Amino acid sequence: MSVMKTKTLAAVIFGFTFFQFAGLYSSMAQMQPDPKLIEGAKKEGQMVFYTTMTLDQSKEVIDRFQKKYPFIKPTLFRTGGGPLLNKIFTEARAGQNLWDVTVGRAEMVVPLVDRKLLASYRSPETKMIDDDLVDKEGYWTAYYVISYVLGWHTKLVKREDVPRTYEALVDPKWKGGQLSFDNEAYGMLQGLMRAWGREKAIAYFRRIAAIEPSMKRGNTERVALAAAGEYPLTISYNQTFERMVARGAPMDWLALEPAVVSAFPIMIAAKAAHPNAARLYIDFSLSKEGQEMLRGMQRIPVRKDVEPNPPRLFRGYKRIVENPEDYKDFEGLVKLYNEIFKLR
Repeated sequence: MSVMKTKTLAAVIFGFTFFQFAGLYSSMAQMQPDPKLIEGAKKEGQMVFYTTMTLDQSKEVIDRFQKKYPFIKPTLFRTGGGPLLNKIFTEARAGQNLWDVTVGRAEMVVPLVDRKLLASYRSPETKMIDDDLVDKEGYWTAYYVISYVLGWHTKLVKREDVPRTYEALVDPKWKGGQLSFDNEAYGMLQGLMRAWGREKAIAYFRRIAAIEPSMKRGNTERVALAAAGEYPLTISYNQTFERMVARGAPMDWLALEPAVVSAFPIMIAAKAAHPNAARLYIDFSLSKEGQEMLRGMQRIPVRKDVEPNPPRLFRGYKRIVENPEDYKDFEGLVKLYNEIFKLR
């Protein structure tokens, strides 16, 4: 081999090795927490986490966090969104500051902010998260997401006949209970209000009501019924459809654009008793390691460098994120939704 070729090969090998190392170092550097945060968390020694995420999955995350930071003893409390909000408010009225971090639903944010119960914290991990999933004021960051999409029974609807736009979905040929629709899909209405404007979104939902969809509560139950052939078309969460597809059910799904994305925010208490441990936990939850845990739980992560499984769950379609700030009149939204579909 000539001297020139030897030098060229050496340069290529060195360059490749160097950039591999640089990339690895950069990745590791992102995971290094602030030493002052570590020191403060060590002194606090505890962290209290309130969540709406399932108990088994929340405990798995908490256990991994404790393994990584054994000097912190985490306490976990899990319940539904409404009860969780009531618990926080009740404790606040009693002057008790018992929780440090919470993960809940989007409609929880405004009431918490209005009562000055949230602190602003923008984790350094948010540089790997899209701006529409991070609050500009730092009161919340999406921890995981889920999208409203259209699913269909592949033996009842031919692929070429599947509605691929919102307009096609309200075609009269789908009238009479052929579409399953959630009687509490408030987030979808709120998201389309953000995308289209209030009047257009409301008018569209009235058109959905006009084709007389089958209204029922519960995304998992409705998708299971759809897989059994109860309805040809179903509006529900993409994650729920994907689980059915993975099990071999005769189902498939696509996103009507813009797909409404529900963000499940992670937030820190304004009067957290363990503020350093709380920030450390948020950093961990939004880190690559924490987000890969979510993917392993069949949830949809928000980081740019953690692909969902499969990627189409959060890639390849236009989206509109249902912003927590839009829920300033959640009661009014529920009342409007019920009026449109003549519920309750």
